[in-house]
Amino acid sequence: MTFRVVITKRAREDLRRYFLLAAEHAPGTAAKWLDRFETALGSFAIHPERFPLAPENNLVEDMIRQSFFGQRVGRFRVLFTLRDEDVIVLHIRRGTMNKATAEDLDLP
Repeated sequence: MTFRVVITKRAREDLRRYFLLAAEHAPGTAAKWLDRFETALGSFAIHPERFPLAPENNLVEDMIRQSFFGQRVGRFRVLFTLRDEDVIVLHIRRGTMNKATAEDLDLP
């Protein structure tokens, strides 16, 4: 089964903010980074249940899963849920940040 990947407004804003930061520090590679990140998000369409539950799973009723993008200090966590045939990307945060709050995971 193939899922449709839906990126919430919050997650789009997160990704845009991180892209702008990357563009400040490495303007030559920021667009390539964004393309790779968006490709990674698109890969959730196939078997999204393969990703583990996030530590934030107990904060909301829906099951919250996580995926990582990047390496070491530049690593990001993508928090998402499955609903029917949709993968809903809720929030993108730096891997070094504390756990997300229920407000960060505001479901549409």
